[in-house]
Amino acid sequence: MSKQILFVLSEWGYWGEELVGPLEACDAEGYGVSFVTPTGQRPLAHPVSMSPGFIDPPLGRSVVSEEMAEKTRAIEASDRLHNPLNLAEWLPVRPYPSSATYLRDMEAYYARREEIREQDLARYDALVIVGGSGALVDLANNQRLHDLIIGFVQLDKLVVCECYGVSCLPFAREIDDRECLIRGKQVTGHVIEYDYLDGTAFAGPHDVDGTNRGFGDGFINFGPPFYPLEYILRDAVGPEGGFHGNVGRRTSVILDWPFLTSRSTASSVECGRVLIEALERGLRRHGW
Repeated sequence: MSKQILFVLSEWGYWGEELVGPLEACDAEGYGVSFVTPTGQRPLAHPVSMSPGFIDPPLGRSVVSEEMAEKTRAIEASDRLHNPLNLAEWLPVRPYPSSATYLRDMEAYYARREEIREQDLARYDALVIVGGSGALVDLANNQRLHDLIIGFVQLDKLVVCECYGVSCLPFAREIDDRECLIRGKQVTGHVIEYDYLDGTAFAGPHDVDGTNRGFGDGFINFGPPFYPLEYILRDAVGPEGGFHGNVGRRTSVILDWPFLTSRSTASSVECGRVLIEALERGLRRHGW
């Protein structure tokens, strides 16, 4: 039986190459691939990730090749992303403490999570969280996604996070002990040098009809990212772990099982290659 990979995509704009890199690697191995989004809406590639002429402000050059732009457009034109799984319908939401039946609700919540872990997640071999600015909106602090990550970790299965998708890891914690999953781990992620000072924007459900309406006409400029991910990751891994920005190097991909983290767009193909090395040849450490 072929391995099965679950890809998580934001509904507010994923970065094309960050899907293409690991997806092509999985396709080449004949893996089965499923997609999930926070509310079951079809994900959309961020428009600039299909525009080779786009100049990335921190790097001062294009980060989108003609080849990757075309591959992203091909995925967008296909039906592969048409019917993703709905995370909100799949995973339970954690009850509020103010619930009149809080203890019973929490028992049901944990029972459902355990059922999903043993019956659903057990059939997957890896989880891949694709990056892009949209991940800041509906993935980073998505409690259901946090529980999905925890389920994969409990099963000792590979968890792959790219770019702003890495933002999910420091926040994925059990509510009872609040312990960080990546404490003591070696990780990479979006570095300060790669953060925009201005121009962080999103593409989402308001884009489906092609009008670019929803926040008003076009996209809202949120300025810099909501938070500096590098600082959060440095604190999250603690003194026993390490953050590796690898500034000045073209790629940065770190595997410290069960976490495979990838810094940004240029690392996506390498991320896919290391994913395959981990699943096919038992690689457990890479990149530091």
